[in-house]
Amino acid sequence: MRKIVVLDGYTLNPGDISWDAFAELGELIVHDRTEPKLVADRIADAEIVLTNKTVILRSDMEQAHKLEYIGILATGFNIVDLEAATANDIVVTNVASYGPEAVSQYAVALLLEVVSQVGLHSTAVLKGAWQTQEDFAFTLAPLIELKGKNCGIIGLGAIGKQTARVVQALGMKVYAHTTNPDPVLESDSLCFVDLPALYKNSDVIFLHCPLTAENERLINRDSIAQMRDGVIIINNARGGLIQEDDLAAALNSGKVYAAAVDVASSEPISPDNPLLKAKNIFITPHISWAAIETRARLMQMAAENLQAFLSGKELNRVN
Repeated sequence: MRKIVVLDGYTLNPGDISWDAFAELGELIVHDRTEPKLVADRIADAEIVLTNKTVILRSDMEQAHKLEYIGILATGFNIVDLEAATANDIVVTNVASYGPEAVSQYAVALLLEVVSQVGLHSTAVLKGAWQTQEDFAFTLAPLIELKGKNCGIIGLGAIGKQTARVVQALGMKVYAHTTNPDPVLESDSLCFVDLPALYKNSDVIFLHCPLTAENERLINRDSIAQMRDGVIIINNARGGLIQEDDLAAALNSGKVYAAAVDVASSEPISPDNPLLKAKNIFITPHISWAAIETRARLMQMAAENLQAFLSGKELNRVN
């Protein structure tokens, strides 16, 4: 029976879903978390390793002489040295498109929080602010209607397309930028543009693209200068897409009206991250993907990847 080791299972499964699909495939050992210095020891005698964000280096693989398979419990695969895996005849798989609807839903929720300020007003009411008012209603921050506004979406994959559908339903016009524009999607409420046109025309900008060497720190002082005054920026893709000190400066100056992010350049977020002290910033802890339905789907898809491997087939291999 093959030994299956999970290096960082807690984030995917804090106890509300089941590991049974993997337990049926081998001797399963689940570690909630694994420090980098412990990786080599924990995978030393494993044939199969599963990881979400724990990095597996060449040196770790070279000490794991039985290792045949690394299953990444996420879409991004930069946490594994793919060249070293291939050199050591180790198959690496990932899980793609397990939750575009959930991630898009969260992105829109971030925008709605910025423009409707639900949390701010609910907290105020629960602390007694409404009871003391002379009028039937009060506001603590500007409320913004989205109908008629322009929405820029950078990246129109599965997540970006879902966000486009939602914001169009809210009455927004979409300016989309993607590497592979599909003319079939163009309409009176969606057009494909280059980045300068997107920056120029957008009242709201969503980042729905993967992080690459070409677009690292895409949102920076220069790109922000091309944007409309008072733009709103939403990022629940990757923290590295934003030069965070530049965004903080733009928030503090008012050039950017507000930003809402679910990711940071380093995670957990660094105590000295400039966004923590910026004006009109909303930050959540990388949970766009964390709906129970989404995590259960990811778990099942990862198990199917492993089942395919054990049957001599390839499913979602990335090396």
